[in-house]
Amino acid sequence: MTKVVITAAGKGTRLLPFTKEMPKEMMPIFSQGFTKNRVVLPLLQYIYEQLYSMSFRDYCFVVGREKRSIEDHFTPHETYLKELTGDYKKFITNFYKKLDNSHLIWINQNKPLGFGDAVKRAERYVGKEDFIVHAGDVTILSRSKHPILRLIDTAKKNPDVKAVLLCKKIKDFKKYGVPTVTKISDNLFEVDQVIEKPDKPESNFGILPLYYFRPEIFSSLKKIKKGKGKEYQLTDAIQNLIKEKHKVLAITLNKNEQEIDVGTVESYKNSQEITFRKA
Repeated sequence: MTKVVITAAGKGTRLLPFTKEMPKEMMPIFSQGFTKNRVVLPLLQYIYEQLYSMSFRDYCFVVGREKRSIEDHFTPHETYLKELTGDYKKFITNFYKKLDNSHLIWINQNKPLGFGDAVKRAERYVGKEDFIVHAGDVTILSRSKHPILRLIDTAKKNPDVKAVLLCKKIKDFKKYGVPTVTKISDNLFEVDQVIEKPDKPESNFGILPLYYFRPEIFSSLKKIKKGKGKEYQLTDAIQNLIKEKHKVLAITLNKNEQEIDVGTVESYKNSQEITFRKA
């Protein structure tokens, strides 16, 4: 069973003052995917339910010190459940059953040192296994085979690859790491270089924060220094893999897939509109 590392330690400063007390990963979106009626779900629960539906059962959440509310939400509360009735009780009961069937561990990132640092903290949990990294403030809506499953398929077909990235065509390069790629076949590219938020991008692709990694990424993370934003950037560790002649591949979003991102006011508004229509 492939392990999943979900990062949820960012401060969410672009969504203040709401995120002063509530983590941005708990921002509400709409869903009808896991119940008969449209409901309001924290994005992080949606991500978990989505991954659970793909048969993932082993999760590591990397959270900040002040994010106890996330762990509380993912801890069954039987007294609260007894006070519910009807469809809401059925929905929460089903959520709690999924939690009981899952292995969840919690790791603290005490200081906001970046995405790369958050992933590095999961090394003991991951061990020598391959794993998925999924940011807690972004997910993908897909009507076909979900890109996470396509990441796994790509890694299985390419046993020498050390990382598989998910990309999409972008216009705003201030939010994304940008890869330079060579096309191998339809929807499969070899990654020649990655740069975090470049001033002069060399491609029109941006990297989405869903990844498949071999455990070699941890040795690469230990070799990098603080980069953009004075943080440890995961893209810098990926670039180090490439520098050391390891193969890195990328796939792209399909036309029927949409990114749900709650990182900024504008992207959050867009995500609410998309999920309300899709719910």
